[in-house]
Amino acid sequence: MTETPAVARALDRAAKRWPGEPRSKLLVRLVEAGSSALEREENAEDRNHRAAVLASAGRYGEAFGPGYLAELREDWPA
Repeated sequence: MTETPAVARALDRAAKRWPGEPRSKLLVRLVEAGSSALEREENAEDRNHRAAVLASAGRYGEAFGPGYLAELREDWPA
C-alpha cells in the first residue's frame, strides 16, 4: 500500500491511540475501526428509517378506498 499523506496522517493518529504497534498492525486496526464506524452509521440509518415508517403507519388509510388492493392485484401476473 502506498503511504499517501492522508494514510500517513491516519497511521500517525492510530499510533497515538495504540502506541508501540507496528504500522502494519495500525493499518489493520484502522480498517477494523472504520468498519465498526460504518456499521454503527448503517444501524443508525436503519433505526431512523424504521422510526419514519412507524411514524407514518396507519396515517393515510383514507387515501386508499375499499377494494384498492384487489384492484392493484388485478394487474399482477398470475
